[in-house]
Amino acid sequence: MADIVRVGLVGASAAGSGWSSVAHIPALHAADGVELAAVCTSRPESAAEAGEAYGVPSFHDVQDLAAQEDIDAVSVVVRVPKHHELVVAALDAGKHVFSVWPLGANLAEAQDMATRAQSAGVVTAVGLQGRHDPSLTYIRQLHGEGWFGQIIAVNVTMMGGGALTHSSADAWMGAMANGANLMTIVGGHTIDAISYCLSPFVELSASVATQAPEWRLVDTGETVRVDAPDSLIVNGALDGGAMVSLHTASVPYNASGWRMEIYGTEGTTVASTFGLPQITPITLSGARGSDALEELALPAGLIDRFPGGPPGNVGRAYQDMAEAIKAGQSFSPDFAHAESVHRLLDLIEQSSAQGTSVSVA
Repeated sequence: MADIVRVGLVGASAAGSGWSSVAHIPALHAADGVELAAVCTSRPESAAEAGEAYGVPSFHDVQDLAAQEDIDAVSVVVRVPKHHELVVAALDAGKHVFSVWPLGANLAEAQDMATRAQSAGVVTAVGLQGRHDPSLTYIRQLHGEGWFGQIIAVNVTMMGGGALTHSSADAWMGAMANGANLMTIVGGHTIDAISYCLSPFVELSASVATQAPEWRLVDTGETVRVDAPDSLIVNGALDGGAMVSLHTASVPYNASGWRMEIYGTEGTTVASTFGLPQITPITLSGARGSDALEELALPAGLIDRFPGGPPGNVGRAYQDMAEAIKAGQSFSPDFAHAESVHRLLDLIEQSSAQGTSVSVA
């Protein structure tokens, strides 16, 4: 393996607000040991534009991209319903694969991709990049050091916009079957952040609802019916006994963002951000005993050169993935981990539908 892991990115856009141009391409430029080596889109015209914009070869068929011997890894940054097809093509070609979260449109797709990845013997990564956030990693370190004492309660809220209006480009997310909604995206990221910082869920009860069954598309004026969830409540227990309350919702106006409060017998932390914790900078405060909360500075070992905002945690993930590939080691979070989060989301749906608590194996 060469010193540089060469990545072919599927879903590249020459410009605009797409996740590839906002996060993944600047992340690849910022990370060590990895580089953008090719781009792929679904149309020859857009592929050529992206290739010219980024100065790399372009493809409009993932099979052709994956067949290139000088491409080490394929990154899939497209709408969730296309993940399975594109990921499988890359795995079948023996490439390492990075997929944005959610891995699949449902649990069955995630299971299939995880099984195929294990059989292929390649390194995989899923974009649960909160696990690479310095502030969340610091909370994890504090917990590992016993800083909190016994954790008594964890309260997490995430209130984001978009309950009533969307653009027509995002209308596809209103269909539950497409697998990209508040429960899978915001819920998946937030639940995984809790597990990363503290410990996994062992029991939970949940309520999932669609409070606003219609969206107005701001660019066309059209009103569309939706069945994707826009409200999620999860109450449960973590391994170790901590009790957790999580509420995330899309709201019409004045969204308050994300906040995670951890209360222990010896220490307290409050982490918050105006957006999603895996994307926007986190403010972290803490206190020992009955002291007043004060801002906690990150340890020197967690301060790095990555930019803030979307490219930061994605870049850290790419850099760690590249190191794993070169060392012949596994990476976390990988497709097997993604499958476990999909399984947890499936249990959340089950709990809500049945009105019962469920155990998490």
